[in-house]
Amino acid sequence: MRLLESGEMYLETIYILLERKGTVRSLDVAEYMEFSKPSVSRAVGILKEGGYICVDRAGLITLTETGMKTARKIYERHTLLTDFLVKLGVDEKTAAEDACKMEHDISDASFEAVKRFLFGEVPHK
Repeated sequence: MRLLESGEMYLETIYILLERKGTVRSLDVAEYMEFSKPSVSRAVGILKEGGYICVDRAGLITLTETGMKTARKIYERHTLLTDFLVKLGVDEKTAAEDACKMEHDISDASFEAVKRFLFGEVPHK
């Protein structure tokens, strides 16, 4: 199941909250994203059906191996693209907003090229 941008945003949020707090419930996601509880509940159901998350009886959300891999990928893109834009002179708020848009659409090949460029590994022609 290919995730839409919104699903990627939810996974990234769950990942961030797990890193910060150690545990995550739907309410935490709703508060962090400033979304309604019903919207988050629907998204959680979709992510669960897709095999990206598990929800235990207490309502605690954990990422599956696939969910963790996807969330880390999106988070890495977000942070690296934000840093890149800031280094180019974009203010941090705008850089974060633009990186959020870019992280979902950039191809793996282009993102890897940006990483090589940033870390001085650009191939010479």
